Amino acid sequence: MSTTITTVRGPAPALPEPPGPGRRTGAMLALARFETRELLQQVPMLVFLFLYVGFTVARLASQDGMSDYPVLNTVDRDTQTSPLLLAVALLVCTNAAALRSRRHGTVEQFDVMAMEPWRRVLAHLLSAVPFAALTAVVVAAEFTREALKPGAIGHGSVAELAVGPLVVLMAGITGVLLARLVPMPFAPMLFVVAVYLLMVLATGVTESDEPGAGWLSPLVFSGISGGDPVPSDLLGRPAAWHALYLLGLCAVLTCAALLLSGGRTRAVKAATALALAVTTAGAIGQLPRDTDALEAARRTASTTPQKVQSCTEHGGSAYCSFPEWKGVRDDWAAVVDRIRSAAGGSATTTPLTVRQRIDTSGGIETDSALTPSTTPGQVTVGTRWGGNRVPEFAVGAATVLVAGTEDATTRTMCDARAVTIMWLVLGTDPTPMATFADVRLDDSTTGSGQVLAPTNGLSLTAHQTKVVAELLARPRAEITARVKAHWPELTSARTSTAEAAKLLGVAVPQGVESCDE
Repeated sequence: MSTTITTVRGPAPALPEPPGPGRRTGAMLALARFETRELLQQVPMLVFLFLYVGFTVARLASQDGMSDYPVLNTVDRDTQTSPLLLAVALLVCTNAAALRSRRHGTVEQFDVMAMEPWRRVLAHLLSAVPFAALTAVVVAAEFTREALKPGAIGHGSVAELAVGPLVVLMAGITGVLLARLVPMPFAPMLFVVAVYLLMVLATGVTESDEPGAGWLSPLVFSGISGGDPVPSDLLGRPAAWHALYLLGLCAVLTCAALLLSGGRTRAVKAATALALAVTTAGAIGQLPRDTDALEAARRTASTTPQKVQSCTEHGGSAYCSFPEWKGVRDDWAAVVDRIRSAAGGSATTTPLTVRQRIDTSGGIETDSALTPSTTPGQVTVGTRWGGNRVPEFAVGAATVLVAGTEDATTRTMCDARAVTIMWLVLGTDPTPMATFADVRLDDSTTGSGQVLAPTNGLSLTAHQTKVVAELLARPRAEITARVKAHWPELTSARTSTAEAAKLLGVAVPQGVESCDE
């Protein structure tokens, strides 16, 4: 007896549908968030992130008196170098993250996963974005802190502020791209060395014959050597084009990483073409143009600043500055009024012209000495204010009130006038002895020394220094009354230092005064 088995076939089970675009995008973003957390747990990232934020906070906390009057067109550029610490760490760590599967021998396992390789690479690229955003927050906080100070001067550039975050983003993208091009752990460090050498070379080219070539470097230091600031319109920095160039480079490197990973979709190809166009436009926009007009403007600001300055009248004197320094004129006037209060004779009413000056003959923002003015009644003031710049300006103003012109200090002033000038500067200062040390080149209050000023400065002999110290130890009202009473003698080149001491009622220094000290 045989048994027949009948098999009843039902409908075949439905195969799972491939995930739609929305689910694939969600999975990629989830992977990007995971990779971001992994980066945050890497020791190099934590160390360099702490160093970057800590260095920024420490730099802001250790500022001197000049930081009360920050020039914002230098503050925005000062935010560009510190992020390099974070950029190097991000370059190394994103490269290591992209090579994780190769290191662990799990590359083949990705072939059975639903997510395409180029989407995994895009997730690694997106993991760098939060660090660029964090850099932008730190940069914005640093600049805002300076910009909100009552003495802030001028204005900053959003394009300059964007450089730091864009460099960090580019570093993260480059780390992933290097993992596709050169899947070796030492590749990032070789790349960093190569980029550094190229930046040094580009900076050298920028400062010599081809002013635009160095702008192809991520950071541009040309013309920035720590000298006194200049008006924004004299900088000649195509900052907006440079920011566009960096943004285009980030997009080009992103597209290159996706194309190398198989992401040859129509959208990626279109994005690549657009990124190349943006990068090219940014590079072309940085090429030098109208350099003759820029040089002419710099020359005018140096040699005939009155043509591009405006003035404010105060107490019969004129205070003239470049437009961005208009808010500091009242501070200049306050110093002049303070000095006049200790003077006598015609100095209490002599009209002065306080003129802001710069020197671009050797390039912008370079350390160069301003030549003393030969114009009677003109006082020079620089583009930095606050801190030691205040008593230095007071020395220049007092010199003009006593001697008539700034260039009087170019000749030996081995007489009572040097003592009178220093009394005007220090006699009404709240901390005279500390200021006396600050305004001297040797930071001392004894012996001979050079007193700093916006232009030539003043040489003090040991005898003059001793007389000034004696004056500061006496009651201020008493010495002020004596200065006013003997003003003609104290401002005469024929009155010796010893005679000035007698007129002011202090001890006469012993020994012969040497004017060659």
